[in-house]
Amino acid sequence: MVKQERAARTRESLVRAAAEVFAEEGFAVASVAAISERAGVTPGALHFHFDGKDALARAVEERAVEVVRGITGAGGDPLRALVGSTYALVALLGDDVVVRAGFVLGADLAHRSRVDLRAQWRRWAEESLGSAARAGLLAEGVPAPDAARLVVAATVGLEDLDPLGPGGDAPHALTRIWSVILPGIAAPRTQETDWMV
Repeated sequence: MVKQERAARTRESLVRAAAEVFAEEGFAVASVAAISERAGVTPGALHFHFDGKDALARAVEERAVEVVRGITGAGGDPLRALVGSTYALVALLGDDVVVRAGFVLGADLAHRSRVDLRAQWRRWAEESLGSAARAGLLAEGVPAPDAARLVVAATVGLEDLDPLGPGGDAPHALTRIWSVILPGIAAPRTQETDWMV
């Protein structure tokens, strides 16, 4: 039992260290040596748990998907659920290096992602906005896929604008973004609601 617990802690440490290195350096520059050093284990211990950098990247992305799925709850008003989920995602991008690395890896041309977290986030946004359209919550003529691209660019793109870093105010930035987006996509009757988290 002790060996299993130690192995689980080592795997967790390696996934977190890999996420940190991938988020900071990208996939191509990240090295197994840097990841093992960051995790405080030997390269041999890393290879005992993972076949290499690709396997670590997959583990990071799979963990990120699990976390992001937890914020894409269903039920109730789909437009309100989408807005709330964007605030949760922005908080995760600022606080959770594994989620941040999952998005970085999905967009990294040097890495062939099997998960593509960004595409999964876009699909979920499209589904939410499709439900909102069917419920009459979107403005007439607003295609759900186009609105979803805008939402994904606005939320995941915040990492490039650096409100997630020290001194950044990502929730405030997201509120300003939604104040521009919602009047363009929401049906007039839904715009009277207080949307901001």
